[in-house]
Amino acid sequence: MNFDAITIRDIARELHLSVSTVSKALRDSYEISEKTKKLVMEFAQKHNYRPNPMAQSLKKGHSKSIGIVVSSIDNQFFSQVINGMESEAYSQGYNVIITQSHESYDLEVQNVSHLIHRAIDGLLISIATETADVEHLRKLQQQGLPIVFFDRVSNEIDTHKVIVDNRGGAYQATTHLLDSGYKNIAHITSSVTSSVTTQRLAGYVDALVERGVGVNEEYIKYCLHGGLNLDELELAVNELMQTEPRPDAILTASDRITTSTMTLLHKKNIRIPQDIALVGFSNTVLADVLNPSLTSVHQPAFEIGRKATEMLLSIINSKRPVTEFENVILPTELFIRSSSASKHK
Repeated sequence: MNFDAITIRDIARELHLSVSTVSKALRDSYEISEKTKKLVMEFAQKHNYRPNPMAQSLKKGHSKSIGIVVSSIDNQFFSQVINGMESEAYSQGYNVIITQSHESYDLEVQNVSHLIHRAIDGLLISIATETADVEHLRKLQQQGLPIVFFDRVSNEIDTHKVIVDNRGGAYQATTHLLDSGYKNIAHITSSVTSSVTTQRLAGYVDALVERGVGVNEEYIKYCLHGGLNLDELELAVNELMQTEPRPDAILTASDRITTSTMTLLHKKNIRIPQDIALVGFSNTVLADVLNPSLTSVHQPAFEIGRKATEMLLSIINSKRPVTEFENVILPTELFIRSSSASKHK
């Protein structure tokens, strides 16, 4: 939102009119003379005046719409999250407006601005991997916009948050690889600033340390754009393949990184799991039919979306300011398939 846009008060001051007169002139009220209306309208158009949708929404009551920001809707995880959001929103008489950040901070800011101009009643957001500064969201919350974070969250803003047990899921996946005989386990993850990256990396490290396996920093690769940039991901895979000793397994930390890593390994004629095992966080419905079938940490995406929306609507519909917030952590589930077959066989 252009918070520096000219306001009714600015117009009133410049034209030496009352705020009430300007407001009525902009509404084409019969109480205001045609001469004054023309004066106000011409000034407003010249200075790009736009009504404040948040203010209008407060006057009229709820707009009955909520904004959603995800990285991309073609990601299986986020498409399932959106299904949960729509289900809960529609059941309570709300519509949703969906935008995509494509992991870009600038696009995230632009999307949020667009949603504000659509007079949304609240915002559901999973922060882009590029986003380190959340001031654009903090300002909106301070102005009274209800915000709920899901998946990738900010600890700098106090509100409801819905995530999965990222640390536990990564720990379980890494432990499974260790139990299957793999010792040199690499980890390809997203931006170092992302909450999900921090939590999943911690689970990976927990499992290695618990088993007395040293943490090799060369085995940990960060992809700022979360797998959306294939060149970035291919560079990470190439570096791992040149590391000595070469990893015998990879844990990937997101849906897109997981499926893209599998594709890259196939292109390089690296056999899974004979040459390198693969386990990832993935909600793809094709995990069973991939070649080989993919061992994956499954996240309750629909429930994440449903719960986050339920919590947002509870803030929107509260008759009193909400000052106590909840951090909901939903469990993950490891589905073991052929891509991590035991080395002992």
